[in-house]
Amino acid sequence: MTEGSGNCTSIINLTYQAGSEGSPSNPAKFSNQDYTQLKNTYLRKRKLFVDSTFPPNNRSLGDLPDISSWREAQVEWLRPAHWKKGVCLCHSPGNCWFLAAVSSLTFHKNLMVQVVPMEQSFNRNAGIFHFRFWRFGKWVDVVIDDYLPTLDNSLLSVRSKSGNEFWVPLLEKAYAKVCGSYADMNAGLPSEAFLDFSGGVSMIYRLREEHGVGHDEQLWLSLKRATGCDSMICCGTAPKGLVNTVAHTGLVDAHAYSVTGVTEVSYYGSKVKLVRVMNPWGKQEWNGKWSDGSKVWNSVSAADREKCRKSDNGEFWIELGDFCYYFVSLFICCENPNFIDGDLSCQWKCQIYEGSWVAGTSAGGNVNECEQNFLLCQPIAVFVASFSLYVSRHEKSAPKGRLGRSFFRTNPTVKDGQKYFYDRNVTEFHSLEPGDYVVIPSTMKPYMNSEFILTVFSKAETKIK
Repeated sequence: MTEGSGNCTSIINLTYQAGSEGSPSNPAKFSNQDYTQLKNTYLRKRKLFVDSTFPPNNRSLGDLPDISSWREAQVEWLRPAHWKKGVCLCHSPGNCWFLAAVSSLTFHKNLMVQVVPMEQSFNRNAGIFHFRFWRFGKWVDVVIDDYLPTLDNSLLSVRSKSGNEFWVPLLEKAYAKVCGSYADMNAGLPSEAFLDFSGGVSMIYRLREEHGVGHDEQLWLSLKRATGCDSMICCGTAPKGLVNTVAHTGLVDAHAYSVTGVTEVSYYGSKVKLVRVMNPWGKQEWNGKWSDGSKVWNSVSAADREKCRKSDNGEFWIELGDFCYYFVSLFICCENPNFIDGDLSCQWKCQIYEGSWVAGTSAGGNVNECEQNFLLCQPIAVFVASFSLYVSRHEKSAPKGRLGRSFFRTNPTVKDGQKYFYDRNVTEFHSLEPGDYVVIPSTMKPYMNSEFILTVFSKAETKIK
């Protein structure tokens, strides 16, 4: 188990000292593969690299849910030099979450160059590329060859809008390698990719469940702060019909979109809150109020219309109320927690704890077992990836070792965690008074062996015990 702390200038640089393994400047070598050494070796041999750890065959595809074994046998792996056609659109319906996250990543150059090293090209590349991801507390450098899966002369993966740009499917291949296979990427969440692209702070808002009076205003403030803090933002629609079914609203069911901006316009003397959303397909837009063809634009000023002018196809404006009604989830990820309270002074501090659930010892499920506690020295907002918080009223009586039933009977629950979700990352925000707190990470079911990382952000010093 390890602990770490630092000032929150950027979460991406917190965990490790500059230059240490796993830091942004010195990522760990995934599968123990050194990109520079491999590239130089194959250039010297005048051969093209073939990745034996993620080979161009069906083993790397995995058990794809939307392709029969007979069709999978017809998949052909080709290098981009042998690929002639270029088509837009996301081919795999289960990977729209990844494509939406990539679309958001392209708006953030500082993160983009960290994930996609810019020195790469198809000139003298020996058929080898590398990408970087933040995985479970450290940055890793992932090496791949440039074989891509095709079926019926079409890429069996995500694609960029430009037919001759291959960095998007190559990035997806590197991510599939980290996950285990292409099939293991099916039906994920944008928040997962956000975390792996940044190592930052990610929050999920359940729009449909929380939509109502008061909630919309708080959500609007969060969206404004998030866009002002250079956050990556995505949203998703509910699964209703078949995958990729287009509803009467023009929105696609069970689909992930990027959020690219927010603004307010004057409409008959009132301020209307608008959210700008982009379909990563590059087409198929919202057709309701405030859409491209909506007549309401005729009733706003020329200045507001100019402010809301869009250049990208697939991008549209939607009113905040409709946004909360038709989209069920909102995903926000920032390099630091500033978007939570709007304070851009970057005063956050960080404590990191690596632990584990062990069956029979600490994997009790729900809140039956204690894993870590920390001392908060002054009233402050605490941003914590956790599930339940208990308080011990006096520091001298702070719990040590295993907690018995008497502890839970005599100490009140300060904050209950949110519902359990199938998600790699759970984040919550709480305002706490000074005291000694016990944080209890847990899984829904008991006896599940796994490791976890508990990260606590606060604007005052905290002490993990």
